Amino acid sequence: MRTHTVMDSPVGPLTLVASDGVLCGVYMHEQRHRPAEEVFGPRDDSRSSHAIEQLTAYFDGDLKDFDLPLALHGTEFQRRVWTELTTILYGDTTTYGELAARLGSPSAARAVGLANGKNPISIIVPCHRVVGSTGNLTGYGGGLPRKRYLLAFEQGTPVLL
Repeated sequence: MRTHTVMDSPVGPLTLVASDGVLCGVYMHEQRHRPAEEVFGPRDDSRSSHAIEQLTAYFDGDLKDFDLPLALHGTEFQRRVWTELTTILYGDTTTYGELAARLGSPSAARAVGLANGKNPISIIVPCHRVVGSTGNLTGYGGGLPRKRYLLAFEQGTPVLL
């Protein structure tokens, strides 16, 4: 059974979705590839309390590594990409090409980018930490201003959203 809750954050409202009590989605307002509200299930603010606590600690600057059980629903390749994203350290970035090489598919940078863009658990599965080959900020499901904010926040030089 799916349930959801909504929390405020510096990047706007976040909708947290749990499937049988395990976090399976963190969606920003107006996020690209955000599912329809109907699939989130009923609102239940008690089901995601640990995720809310950890996201609050993250935005307070007190948490750098999330420790939550996650249910990543996607293709096998997408799940491999999303799992690899969780190894990118707080404050660091990598490129789509580097991520593809780490997955053993150096020519799959474009496919990695597509999977990255469909990441259902933003922030906790840090797709914002992937940049273009030149270091430029490229697409982000939550929008480039949010990506810029999250990267600057993690590097200790916050910018206004």
